[in-house]
Amino acid sequence: MSSVRLADFVKAYDVRGLVPEQLSPAVSRALGSAFAQVVVLPEGHGGVAVGHDMRASSPELARAFASGVAAHGVDVTMIGLCSTDGLYHASGALRLAGAMFTASHNPAAYNGIKLCRSGARPVGQDTGLDEVRDLAQWLLDRADLHGFVDGDPTGGDRVGTITERAMLGEYAAYLRSLVDLRGGRPLRVVVDAGNGMAGLTVPAVLGDPALGLALEVVPLFFELDGTFPNHEANPLDPANLRDLQAAVVEHEADLGLAFDGDADRCFVVDERGEPVSPSAITALVATREVAKEVAAGRPASEVAVVHNVICSRSVPEAIAELGARAVRTRVGHSFVKTQMAEHEAVFGGEHSAHYYFRDFWYADTGMLAAMHVLAALREQDGPLSGLVVGYDRYAASGEINSRVDDVAAATDRARAWARARGAVADTTDGLTMTATDEPRWWFSLRPSNTEPLLRLNVEADDETTMEQVRDAVLGLVRQEA
Repeated sequence: MSSVRLADFVKAYDVRGLVPEQLSPAVSRALGSAFAQVVVLPEGHGGVAVGHDMRASSPELARAFASGVAAHGVDVTMIGLCSTDGLYHASGALRLAGAMFTASHNPAAYNGIKLCRSGARPVGQDTGLDEVRDLAQWLLDRADLHGFVDGDPTGGDRVGTITERAMLGEYAAYLRSLVDLRGGRPLRVVVDAGNGMAGLTVPAVLGDPALGLALEVVPLFFELDGTFPNHEANPLDPANLRDLQAAVVEHEADLGLAFDGDADRCFVVDERGEPVSPSAITALVATREVAKEVAAGRPASEVAVVHNVICSRSVPEAIAELGARAVRTRVGHSFVKTQMAEHEAVFGGEHSAHYYFRDFWYADTGMLAAMHVLAALREQDGPLSGLVVGYDRYAASGEINSRVDDVAAATDRARAWARARGAVADTTDGLTMTATDEPRWWFSLRPSNTEPLLRLNVEADDETTMEQVRDAVLGLVRQEA
């Protein structure tokens, strides 16, 4: 039996593990073999596109995965260094299944894989990832028992081709076809790539003066470096935004953009250096996408926008005010993408700064969201802070993590406290309790997929109420048995 247990690091949405203790070339090859057998061949996909980020382990892991896929007669297109949304673009444009090697915002010791079907359709826990994991585990166990050093005793007679194809230029041109950034007032934008893949993609999309975009890009940490020498590529942590905030003020920029390691998420800072809530960005982009549909002749009532359970209440309110339909779903890209496809939604947003677009194969792209913000700011004379204030209506706690021994007991204590105050429960994703008597408030408690943590988000009509609810629920969650 293999000493590697895939269930420890193949999670609900993707693969994310330590290198090489968990994710090694042998494991990657077994996962490639399983992906070919479980998804690619049975579903008739024409091949697999494989891309990777700037981590030192990524190229070798990507090659190993490709060899596992090719062992079953499936052709592989290696697109090399790319952002995760660059891989999704390749999957959509080339009509190939896909595998992106990245650990996103995780520290340098980690790597991972995000899998998709052709057209960037998700492969998650409920849509094939469990089966891929189980077959890969069988292959690894059989390799240990029977000496199959390549981890793949079941390949067919034909070996698929492995070819290389550059896609960065096509990716950049496609994004620019969706949001026209020509014309309007000039803007100065500071971009913090965090030594991640935005250092490659931002210059390709926004940096060519010949495009006539009238954008001055001030770069921070554009050098690709998977050791993250300046700060972690995780803009969700406020500490990792400080360099960007200071640079926006120093350069008197109109806004700042921060991307995570694989550049599929984008965080926004206004002209004062203040972070803009991803929920406010979700509402802003939703407004633009709904307006575009209406301008094309589609009734607003037929336009759907997806948001996850921890987005601000400002998001469904803004969508409803447009006459469009808000669809609430679980946190996580596979769940959002599934709901978007089911409802033919034009856009979807998560409070983690993942933004999904129908015109981008229902996949998430931080770059396209950033382009919408730039376009919206350019269309009016005021600052970004004034543009987004109408989409940021409530006092919010932000996400607060608590390490607990008994997640169920802690959740039950919070549920009982809220029910005693007239709140109504929803268990779509973890526990959401909503109180509709004024002053209104709601909170979400969600267990982590990987750690004994509870994640708390609180929102209320006013700061005082939010703080009271936050402190009360935190006290109950952290209460010792």
